[in-house]
Amino acid sequence: MLRRLFPHPLLSMLLFATWILLVNQIKVGSIVMALILATLIPMLTAPYWPNRPPLKKVPAFAAYVLLVMWDIVLANIQVARIVLFMRNENIRSGWLAIPIDLKTPEAITILAGTITMTPGTVTSDMSSCGRVLLIHALHAPDPDAVIHDIKTRYEARLKRIFE
Repeated sequence: MLRRLFPHPLLSMLLFATWILLVNQIKVGSIVMALILATLIPMLTAPYWPNRPPLKKVPAFAAYVLLVMWDIVLANIQVARIVLFMRNENIRSGWLAIPIDLKTPEAITILAGTITMTPGTVTSDMSSCGRVLLIHALHAPDPDAVIHDIKTRYEARLKRIFE
């Protein structure tokens, strides 16, 4: 019964917390609406996730989320420095093709989302074979270093969490 009501418990918790943070108040109406969203959205989307991978390494995933949040803060500072203090001719933006070893669509999606959420980089496309991400970097004087950072900092952790 509980599994039918909450087919994706982590998604339900995330939706509940997101709604409370969005409305920025803890009142009865906000809690009721958060509960409605946290119940209905996972129930309605459950048929579209028939083979979702179980998230067994919740502490590792929580550590990944904290790492990404920290990297977003640092990247905001770096982008501000680039925009405010670098001359346009010194900015080395470019397209990078990142070969990925991830297999599950969820892990690939989280990697692409992480790259996009981190200021200064955006995921643009994925190869038809699903093994290469095309990203744009605002400033990548050493493209190999950027690729190495993404593979070791994010992809390796996602591999341990999902595969």
